Amino acid sequence: MMKEPAWKKVLSDFFEDIEVISKCQQETLNDFDQFCEFIAEPAFESLADELKKYKIKTKIKKAKDKNIAFQINFPSSSIDNLTYIIYLPKNSIELKLKLRLKGRRSKNALPETKEELFMPQVKAEELLKLPKEEIIQDVIEHYKNFIYQTLAELK
Repeated sequence: MMKEPAWKKVLSDFFEDIEVISKCQQETLNDFDQFCEFIAEPAFESLADELKKYKIKTKIKKAKDKNIAFQINFPSSSIDNLTYIIYLPKNSIELKLKLRLKGRRSKNALPETKEELFMPQVKAEELLKLPKEEIIQDVIEHYKNFIYQTLAELK
């Protein structure tokens, strides 16, 4: 009985690996969609309701399989002040999210963009159990820091 050449096993393993990676990517996309629908969006909606009391309009924008964004406008304005964007990096095989912040220091200024890890203290497997209050607090913290920085620079 002839033994199969080693390269056939290498080739077979390679195609199995590709299939596993593809499945992981699809599961991660599904998890991200669940995160957006059941955690991030309800958090943004709660915060939007509260910000109305301060004459601040907001917008929630979702791009399926890509990101969810919460736009906070300048008070009594339709011009965006800070946009908090949670996104899944392309081809991710686990739910390690990133945060992109786009902020305008004044109504006439061009937006500045900053990127960082989304809640680095939270493990990927814990994101789907994250209480919406923690996201609300994170948005408020980033918004507060941005506004305080802006006020300090304008003086």
